[in-house]
Amino acid sequence: MKILIIGATGTIGKHVTAALQKDHEVIKAGLKNTDIQVDISSTESIENFYKKAGKFDALICTAGDAQFGPLISMKEADFRIGVNSKLMGQVNLVLIGQHYINPKGSFTLTSGALADDPILMGANISTMNGAINGFVKGAAIELENGVRINAVGPDIVEESSAYFLYFPGHVPVTMSRVTQAYIKSVLGGQTGQIYQVL
Repeated sequence: MKILIIGATGTIGKHVTAALQKDHEVIKAGLKNTDIQVDISSTESIENFYKKAGKFDALICTAGDAQFGPLISMKEADFRIGVNSKLMGQVNLVLIGQHYINPKGSFTLTSGALADDPILMGANISTMNGAINGFVKGAAIELENGVRINAVGPDIVEESSAYFLYFPGHVPVTMSRVTQAYIKSVLGGQTGQIYQVL
């Protein structure tokens, strides 16, 4: 399979890339130091990315920014960061990518446990994650040519120790379990699913 991974050098992306490139053609994408550069907050950049990558069988996105902080000081501009990047960045990857993906291909997006299990200072991220989950369920019944779409929604991962303080009572999930959720989405047959890794 030809698999495009956006965020391939990130905390989660590097593990997913390592697992899939053993048996598949993986094209790594991100803002820098990758096979193809792409800024998912720009539709023009996404269009150029797909033109360079060409037809593909699966796309995984582990990229996307969202603002972390107390609700009392949140402004619309803070939410726009998440809307433009984590939410619409991933939505646009599908809206544009559906015209480049091969029949029976798949999209795998990334949301997160905070969609259903919020934490203090995480309202912004909870909003983006919940919206991504809703998009996946809605898009799954409309994508054509047997194309599938799922999301992986991990809790705090073991390699993000800098954030442990903000997730009291949460048990960090292993990267191997998170990676397997992406593999399940790409190589399995389900669509419209949110694979929560808790």
